[in-house]
Amino acid sequence: MDAFADVPVSLIAAAIVLAFGTWAWQTGATKALAMANSGQGRLNSLPGHHGWYAVLWVVGPALGLLLLHEVIAPAAIRSLLSHSLPAEVLALPKERLDLFFADAGKIAFGGTPSQRTPDVLAAAEAMRGIAANLNIAFGLGALVLAALGFFLSRSHLGRDFRARNAVETCIQASMMIASGIAILTTLGIVLSLLFETLKFFSNYSPIDFLFGTQWSPQVAIRADQIGQSGAFGAVPLFVGTALIMLIAMAIAIPVGLGSAIYLSEYASARARAVVKPVLELLAGIPTVVFGFFALLTVAPIIRAIGTSVGLDVSAQSALAAGLVMGIMIIPFISSLSDDVINAVPQALRDGSYAMGATKSETISRVVIPAALPGIVGSVLLAVSKALGETMIVTMAAGQNANLTLNPLDMVTTVTVQIVTLLTGDQEYDSPKTHAAFALGFVLFFVTLILNIIALRVVQKYRDKYE
Repeated sequence: MDAFADVPVSLIAAAIVLAFGTWAWQTGATKALAMANSGQGRLNSLPGHHGWYAVLWVVGPALGLLLLHEVIAPAAIRSLLSHSLPAEVLALPKERLDLFFADAGKIAFGGTPSQRTPDVLAAAEAMRGIAANLNIAFGLGALVLAALGFFLSRSHLGRDFRARNAVETCIQASMMIASGIAILTTLGIVLSLLFETLKFFSNYSPIDFLFGTQWSPQVAIRADQIGQSGAFGAVPLFVGTALIMLIAMAIAIPVGLGSAIYLSEYASARARAVVKPVLELLAGIPTVVFGFFALLTVAPIIRAIGTSVGLDVSAQSALAAGLVMGIMIIPFISSLSDDVINAVPQALRDGSYAMGATKSETISRVVIPAALPGIVGSVLLAVSKALGETMIVTMAAGQNANLTLNPLDMVTTVTVQIVTLLTGDQEYDSPKTHAAFALGFVLFFVTLILNIIALRVVQKYRDKYE
């Protein structure tokens, strides 16, 4: 419904408000500075605090009104337009009425409608006019609020006015709101997953889902196919996810941690200046590029080597996906581990050397244990990245739900199946769609367990070294 928003008008109004806020800061600070230089006593707050107090009154309410416009504009346009529609249009079923409004919006604001009837064209013209009037009204309202805020803030400015307290209270309130949004967002994600998962488990046994070995979510056409309502045994997905993740970690952890130790403890400043940026460049490569690399380069090499020694290697395999995913994850472990190793106090190293320990003994028995909380955090981030990766697995490992521990076979993962289940024209209220939410809930639960384990490890070693 973003097409209902007249972006240029919103941007112009926001730009004017921000410019007005800049001028309000300048005038507020100048007025406070003039009072300070008048020789009648000290100000209770710095001139800058008076300027920011004026900015809050000018910018806050005005931008809040513009944001409110972006939120309510689609519903308001539809409600106002409904009063001018013919009775036969309003009598349409809900699905057809929603399509009518969608087509009118595409005609009015850009898009490809599915129908261009006279009623739709008339509604599009009316919709364009309503949207323009709403933009003008809210834009003018924002400017009026900015002007009122400016004069109100000017009336409060004075020698004894506690501008700093007011500004800090506003900043504290904004931080509390931001924290609340983060908490509510997390809660919303968990509840949305939970409710849809419960819908799935109301029609399908959680035991069969968690321990079943046959994954065939499509609805069967004939009675002799696997399950008339699909088979949702997710064990092949869990095994495939774990197999690829373990292969990736077997590559990423030793290489990433080894490179971090080299960069922080052994490399010269010149070598570090070259090697560290090159490693971090890997983090900026899109995953689809890694997928192409796995499919076109790594997988053929693995198949050629396997065939030469008499092994049956699939064109797409867990080994190819895991190897390339491990390469992709190396920068996450290397960069973060390097930072936490460098943060270990030099006094610990000096004390170890004073006791006669060698450099390698100091690193293995002092530096690494002291940096272990941060290293665990970097490994956890890498594991989460491996569990959530989709593109590399889709291109290099395939989409067949095979229950196998052979890394040379095709496998699939939980995230790939979630994308597959929710891609294309799907019936929302069906076991096939709800199965995607069940898979997401399991993935969320596994990640939560990993976070709890990591927090326990961090707490144990932090208490030991503090």
